[in-house]
Amino acid sequence: MLELATWNIPAAFHQQATADSGDTAWLLASAALVMLMTPGLAFFYGGLVGRKNVLSTVMHSFVIICVVGVQWVLWGYTLSFGPDAGGGIIGNLEWLGLRMVGGDPSNVYATTTPHLAFMMFQGMFAIITPALISGAFAERMKFSTFLVFTIVWATLVYDPIAHWVWAFGEDGAASGWIGKMGALDFAGGTVVHINAGLAALAAALMIKPRLGLGREPKEPHNIPFVVLGAALLWFGWFGFNAGSAVAANALAANAFVVTNTAAAAAGLSWMTMAWWKGGAPGAVGVASGVVAGLVAITPASGFVGPMAAVIIGLGAGVFCYFAARMRTGWRNLDDALDVFAVHGIGGIWGAMATGLFATVAVNAAGADGLFNGGGTLILKQLAAVGATMAYSFIMTWVILWVLNKLMGLRVKSEDEELGLDEALHGEIAYR
Repeated sequence: MLELATWNIPAAFHQQATADSGDTAWLLASAALVMLMTPGLAFFYGGLVGRKNVLSTVMHSFVIICVVGVQWVLWGYTLSFGPDAGGGIIGNLEWLGLRMVGGDPSNVYATTTPHLAFMMFQGMFAIITPALISGAFAERMKFSTFLVFTIVWATLVYDPIAHWVWAFGEDGAASGWIGKMGALDFAGGTVVHINAGLAALAAALMIKPRLGLGREPKEPHNIPFVVLGAALLWFGWFGFNAGSAVAANALAANAFVVTNTAAAAAGLSWMTMAWWKGGAPGAVGVASGVVAGLVAITPASGFVGPMAAVIIGLGAGVFCYFAARMRTGWRNLDDALDVFAVHGIGGIWGAMATGLFATVAVNAAGADGLFNGGGTLILKQLAAVGATMAYSFIMTWVILWVLNKLMGLRVKSEDEELGLDEALHGEIAYR
C-alpha cells in the first residue's frame, strides 16, 4: 500500500538547489498575480449586475477558487499536463493527487523552477476559466447546480483542451494534438478565452434570458466596482502573460510590454466606438475595452512585438464592441455580461492575429506568421480555433442538458424576482 508520506517523492526536493531563484520567484509571483485576477473578476462582474445579485455574482468567482483549487490538485493537473494517455487527447493518471510532482526542477515544463511552482501557476488558469463563464448566466442559475457544473466542466472541457494545446512529453516535444500540429497559444487564447466564450454562449442559450429582459433596465449597479475589477484584471494579467515565459527573461519582458500596449489600445478603441455610436465615452466601455485587449493579446504575447500589439488591441476594441452591441438585439440570447463578445470574439481575434503577426525574432520557439513570411501558421491557428469552439460548445451544452434533467439549472421565478443574494445566500449587500 502506497504511503502518503512518499506520495510526492520527497527526495526530489533535495534537488531544489539547482533551481534558478529568479525564475522561481517570478513564477510564484506570477501565480499570485493570476490568482488575484479571479477576485478582480468578481468585482468586475459584481459591478455589472443589479444590486440584488451582486453577492451571488461575486460568490461565483470566489468559490471557484476553492472548488477548482482542490480539483486541480486531485486530478485536474494530471489530466491536463500529465503524460499523454494516447492520441494527444488527455493526460493519464500518473500524477493523480500530485504524485511525482515535487520540487525537482528537472522536468519538461519548468527546467529552472520547481515542478510544484509550475503546477500552481497553471492551476490559477484552470480556476479563472470557469469563473469567466459565470457572467453568461448571472442573476439566474441555481448555486447547487453551478457547483456541480464547475467540477464537471473543468474535468471534461478545460482539462482536455489544456492538454491538447500545452502538454509536453519527456522528450520536450508537444504531446497534445494541437501542440503537435504547431498552432501557437502562449498564455490561453484557445485554452482559456475561446473555451470560456463558447461555453458561455452555450450556457446563455440553454438557461434562457433573465426575467424582464427587454422590458426592465439591466444596468450596472456599481461602475466603480467595474473599473476596480478591470484594474485588478489588468494588474494580474502581467502574471498571466509574462509569467507564461516560465522564467524571468527577455521573453517575459516582451510579453509584459505587449500586454500593457494591447490593453491600452483596446481601451481607447472601445471608448472611441462607444463615443461615436452612443454619444458618450463611458467608464464601463473603457474597462470592457481594456479586458478585450488583454484577451486578444494573450495567445500572441510571446510571439509578437509592440507594433503588432497596437494593431491587435485596436482590433479587439472594435470587434468586441460590435459583438456586444449585436448581442443586445438577440432577445433569446442573454449572455448577461457579454462573455462571448469579449472573451469568445477577443480570443478568436487574438488567436488568428497570432497567425498573422507572429515572428521568430521575438520567440525562436514559435513560428513566423503570414505577414512575416509564414504561410501555414494561420491555417494551424484556424484549425485550433475551430476545434476549441466546437468541443467547448458541444460539451458544455451536453453537460448543462444532463444537469438540467438531474438538478435543474434555473432558480425559481420568485427567487429571481427577490434576488439571488437573499434567496440563495441569505445575505444583502447594501442596507
